[in-house]
Amino acid sequence: MPRYFLEVSYNGLNYSGFQIQKNAPSVQAEVERAFGVFFRRAISMTGSSRTDRGVHALQNFFHFDLEEPAPPGCLYHINAILPGDIVARGLFRVADNAHCRFDATAREYKYFIYREKDPFVADRAYFFPYKLELGLLKEAAAIIPRHHDFTSFSKRNTQVKTFLCSVEQSEWQETVNGLVYRVRANRFLRGMVRGLVGTMLRVGRGKLSLSEFDDIIGSRDGNRADFSVPGHGLFLFRVSFPDSMAGVGGSSEAES
Repeated sequence: MPRYFLEVSYNGLNYSGFQIQKNAPSVQAEVERAFGVFFRRAISMTGSSRTDRGVHALQNFFHFDLEEPAPPGCLYHINAILPGDIVARGLFRVADNAHCRFDATAREYKYFIYREKDPFVADRAYFFPYKLELGLLKEAAAIIPRHHDFTSFSKRNTQVKTFLCSVEQSEWQETVNGLVYRVRANRFLRGMVRGLVGTMLRVGRGKLSLSEFDDIIGSRDGNRADFSVPGHGLFLFRVSFPDSMAGVGGSSEAES
């Protein structure tokens, strides 16, 4: 059967997360519902990156199989069925054994903070008007790629087999009305980015030293990290795939 990758973007404010859950709205449930309406049968999907409650995505992926090639105009009709806070951006025919989760080589997240009250970004960034030392935030971010075990920044009740992650990039950037934390790694643990951001904000406010932050990472103790920052400031920004899968995430050719 033909296999496809579906690229989606969404505002996560109205959802309990990306993955299907019992008795709670999810991005996956809405996407599978839209495909079910269009194809008039259930379409089971596998997701690439499981964002948490309230977290947004500029780019995320599903893969699924069809009994026949997707018809022309499929994406247009799917978007007409999807709610306004989810958009299907691309549909890509891939190899029959392609896997959008296991084939992904990296994920990139951005966490947005705004410093002056602004109702137009309140659902997509974290309002944090307190004094921060940007230099300390940058130094804290530079410590992160030196580590590989991020047990301290994983929420409990997770079923992962390993807490090892390879962080390629970690940096704070100043914007007109705030700050952005950008991090790229091969994989992320549940709550990891929010835990890193919340704990680094304590460094930026002078409530935690750089050496203490480094020690928290090495301690493998999640009780010492700060997960209090809200999900609506976090965006899954990009999911990367091998060069052999060139085209995925670019212009969709599946419908032509």
